[in-house]
Amino acid sequence: MISRRALVAGGAVLVAGCAGGVGSGRGSAGDRFVTVEGLHFMRNGRPYRYAGANLWYAPWLGAATSYGDRARLTRELDRLQALGIRNLRIAGSGELSPLKNSVTPGFRDRSANYNEDLLKGLDWTLAEMAKRDMTAVVYLTNFWEWSGGMMTYLYWVNGGNYIDMNDPAHPWPEFPNRNAAFYANEQAQSLYRDYIRAVVGRTNSVTGTAYAADPTIMAWQLANEPRPGGSDAVAIPNLPNFYRWIDGTARYIKGLAPRQLVCTGSEGLKGSMERENIVLEAHRSPAIDYLTTHIWPNNWSWMDAGNLAGTYDAGAAKVADYIAAHIRIARALGKPLVIEEFGYPRDGADAHDPRVPTSYKDRFYRQIFAAVEADAKAGGPLAGSNFWAWNGEARAAHPDYRFQRGDLAYMGDPPHEPQGWYGVFDTDASTLAIIRAHAAAMAKI
Repeated sequence: MISRRALVAGGAVLVAGCAGGVGSGRGSAGDRFVTVEGLHFMRNGRPYRYAGANLWYAPWLGAATSYGDRARLTRELDRLQALGIRNLRIAGSGELSPLKNSVTPGFRDRSANYNEDLLKGLDWTLAEMAKRDMTAVVYLTNFWEWSGGMMTYLYWVNGGNYIDMNDPAHPWPEFPNRNAAFYANEQAQSLYRDYIRAVVGRTNSVTGTAYAADPTIMAWQLANEPRPGGSDAVAIPNLPNFYRWIDGTARYIKGLAPRQLVCTGSEGLKGSMERENIVLEAHRSPAIDYLTTHIWPNNWSWMDAGNLAGTYDAGAAKVADYIAAHIRIARALGKPLVIEEFGYPRDGADAHDPRVPTSYKDRFYRQIFAAVEADAKAGGPLAGSNFWAWNGEARAAHPDYRFQRGDLAYMGDPPHEPQGWYGVFDTDASTLAIIRAHAAAMAKI
């Protein structure tokens, strides 16, 4: 059960959040916080549009520890700045977990003694981003296993029960169906909100600025890719819990940081049982400021990595329809939209080496970027994108391209994926040129 202390603290925060009004206020000239006006982001009194990247591992590099590498993080941020990248989506959580392929160390275990080294790594990352006038989207847990996530919260409160993703003994959709219990589990929610309060309420040890007063933080995200379940039999009955969790958590964060935006971290339709009404309802809360969508043609079997020449065009048509659907949903809600994850493999099946060409990946990036630019020019809700993900100077440490616990060459490809599968390396000249051109185009709109 939730402790009386947690209930009182949470209730006080919610009242404070409601008293101050929910949602993002109108920005003015000189206001460095990102705000929302209708379909658009605003910053410094002007529309704010951006080319962005995912850099989930930044706090690990930013930690002043044996697993950190601040010199490398500085170089990576410099490279991204030179490309014109203005926004980074990074992990602000990681639950120390028994789940296979989950990253270590974590930001927290079951106790309230959070990992100050990693939190200082987040502090340092945000301080360095501020120097480069970048903004951050920080997510606060994960639906998936690779950073511990919701399954780990459940494991902490259910007597130690868990299952691994991709375990043949527990085939799809058992993992997402089991995770769906998170949204209504009071003990798990208490632990989760305790952590939210600690992070969102933190003061940066480098700058001395309270997180809630730092315009470098554009948005807090409830989770990476939250879903109501994996099958209709579980997800549909669970929707009231899912919607209640979204609205309640978003309001809770707003009470702690009323000047910063809040979003769900949703994949969009693919994370919503492919139903537009679920996406609409999940983002209807006035405490949710904007929509997100993720696009993974390979993961969704929209193309065949072993036959890119024969399947690319059919996949591209589905991508176009998917983007159009989310623009339509965003317009219906009157909120901005960000394509905050999109990824594509290198040429050929099982190709992870940076020496392998990226001709089809480049075509995919051009398609995403062209869609963002076209909608932004037309005054639509598409305000930005974050490619998945930045590998930079890192290279796989093992010939099988698999991450092993203890590896320090963090990449955009998380521990559960082959290292180099989707990430962009610092030597991917053609892809980098496309990103640079897009960033320049967005800056001119």
